Amino acid sequence: MPQRSSISRKPIGTLEELLKAMAEGKVPPNFQIEGKNPAAVALGRKGGLKGGRARAASLTAEQRLNIARKAAAARWSAKASKSEPKG
Repeated sequence: MPQRSSISRKPIGTLEELLKAMAEGKVPPNFQIEGKNPAAVALGRKGGLKGGRARAASLTAEQRLNIARKAAAARWSAKASKSEPKG
């Protein structure tokens, strides 16, 4: 059986856990503190705010109509399958 490393590979959750692991010498070289990178969140939001409007502006009326019909059909089929009695 292969020998397992004593270094934990899971993300380190709190500063207290990080300091404790550092004191024990068990911190992996690429440790992570849980949470999202604020710069990445801002960048994703910036693109997300533009995406829907840019897509809608590039679609023709017929394409928008087809998308709306497909969405309505999906909604109604989901409701129909939920309301059917199981038996």
